[in-house]
Amino acid sequence: MNERLDYARKSPAGYRAYLALNKFVEECGLERPLLELVKIRASQLNGCAFCLDMHTIDARAAGETEQRLYLLDAWREAPFYSGRERAALAWTEAVTRVSETRVPDEVFEEARKHFTEEELVNLTWAVVTINGWNRVAIAFRAQPGRHRAKSETPGA
Repeated sequence: MNERLDYARKSPAGYRAYLALNKFVEECGLERPLLELVKIRASQLNGCAFCLDMHTIDARAAGETEQRLYLLDAWREAPFYSGRERAALAWTEAVTRVSETRVPDEVFEEARKHFTEEELVNLTWAVVTINGWNRVAIAFRAQPGRHRAKSETPGA
């Protein structure tokens, strides 16, 4: 499958605007490992190879274990995720599949047990942001394999 076009170069203003939202999410106070799990889970649901490649690399660089990455698709059955992570993953799935789930009350109530209201809104911004990136990457066939973790990038 070939990349269709370079969306960042064809719409630099749109790309910069979306990067600003992404920067907010990265700096919103939610822990980086949690954010990476959310990004990976949404990308699994959406089937975004580019984002899966990127965020598994970033998760490993942030100290995530291989075991937790391998079992993320089956997080409900795996004992390796905290209550907060489970609530975030359930929220991620419900918001990602909003047309199917309508984000059930029980998922909301469980998330409220683990996140402040501000954190829950910021978590939602994180889910919205990765879903947007997934859609852009899938639509324009962004190619996996080029991303390097920040710690591997000179000057990062």
